[in-house]
Amino acid sequence: MLEQSLRAKLRAIVGETHYRDDMEALVTHSYDATPMHQSMPDGVIYPADKHQVAAILKLANEHRIPIVGRGAGSNLCAGTVPVQGGIVMVMARMNKLIEIDTDNLTATFQPGLNTKEFHLAVEKLGLMYPPDPSSMVISTLGGNIMECAGGLRGLKYGTTKDYVIGLEAVLPNGEIIRTGGKLYKDVAGYDLTKLLVGSEGTLAIITEAIVKLIPMPTQRKTMLAMYKDIHAAARSVSSIVGNRIIPATLEFIDNPTLRVVEEFNRIGLPLDMEAVLLIEQDGNDEAVIARDIAEISRICLAEGAAEVKLAEGAAEAEKLMKARRSALSTIARIRPTTILEDATVPRSKIAEMVLEINEIARKYDVQICTFGHAGDGNLHPTVPTDARNEEEIHRVEEAFAEIFEAAIRLGGTITGEHGVGVVKAPFLEWKIGPAGIELMKAVKAAFDPNGIMNPGKIFAKQSRKRVVVQK
Repeated sequence: MLEQSLRAKLRAIVGETHYRDDMEALVTHSYDATPMHQSMPDGVIYPADKHQVAAILKLANEHRIPIVGRGAGSNLCAGTVPVQGGIVMVMARMNKLIEIDTDNLTATFQPGLNTKEFHLAVEKLGLMYPPDPSSMVISTLGGNIMECAGGLRGLKYGTTKDYVIGLEAVLPNGEIIRTGGKLYKDVAGYDLTKLLVGSEGTLAIITEAIVKLIPMPTQRKTMLAMYKDIHAAARSVSSIVGNRIIPATLEFIDNPTLRVVEEFNRIGLPLDMEAVLLIEQDGNDEAVIARDIAEISRICLAEGAAEVKLAEGAAEAEKLMKARRSALSTIARIRPTTILEDATVPRSKIAEMVLEINEIARKYDVQICTFGHAGDGNLHPTVPTDARNEEEIHRVEEAFAEIFEAAIRLGGTITGEHGVGVVKAPFLEWKIGPAGIELMKAVKAAFDPNGIMNPGKIFAKQSRKRVVVQK
């Protein structure tokens, strides 16, 4: 717990009820959606505006108090766990949608705004904000920006970093900066906007953001391609994109995931199939969409699909998309602990990566359900396990280490959208090398010389030794 004088100063900034250090508040903010990671903070604070954020950071910087920014805590890399104690800064009160500018096709909002609420507000005006993480019902836009969230539409439309064009942020010393703006072109100096997106709260606290919007497509068709051979499904992904068709959504779901999702949703998913591809195409020209869907169907059948089915109407299409979005929550029903990762490879390597994951599952005798955004190579190998079984958890950890190694060997990365946080920190050097680590540390030191911003994230105390599996 912080000294009484510091607690009094923090309460003077935000008001008596908006700084808490009772046991309920501390425990509630000691963990996030990441399993097996928990650490108690010294306090929890709820600022109402950028000036309060600035005052809090200035005080924390003077006294070397760690600050952990937090939205809804839905991240999967332990990014908001206060591993060195300090203050968790919850942005829930700063949740305003400031403006939707239909002339410039931009929106301006505060970081605590709920992602789904923002999508609905934009869509009422016939516009779209493409990044659509599966956690969007829960997550906040500030959290999405800090983790550079992706989603099901990433293949065609990109991820959060492709849409954030301006930020207001508070530096650790309390100074407020603005980057970018309502501009689609801006090369005035280093791109600080892009640097802050995905920085996981280690550089600054975001207090406002400007994102670009696009017109909402008027037409959409959804289909399901079903496979007896999981590798035929993976090959189909490469073939679709190789034929220069970019679907709005191209998702991969294996049989273990299908079974769990169907048990929960009861929508008639084919349990006798080893894998399915959930494919959606959108646009404004119905004839073009129909042509794309027909060509995708042809490719899937040519690659060995047992059956291709077109969703009959919007209601069935929505059921299929809901089933995919609920994959993680339904897998979590199998066993007490669910560990999900997001190894990513070039999409031409999807088939090889799926094979690697299956081999690793057999080697370590663990169950791995694999689903994900196959169109952009972002797979989510997910292990139902039990944190109380130390021996099994060790096997799970070793299995994921080999999955990360395989992803890098195939030209991929250790994380495509979940972030580094605590979980991936020991593996970051595998991806960017020692020189890359030192360069990132130098950037961190320039922003945060006293190291108060979300300490213990991204940079591991010791990198894990990489053992390259020869193939």
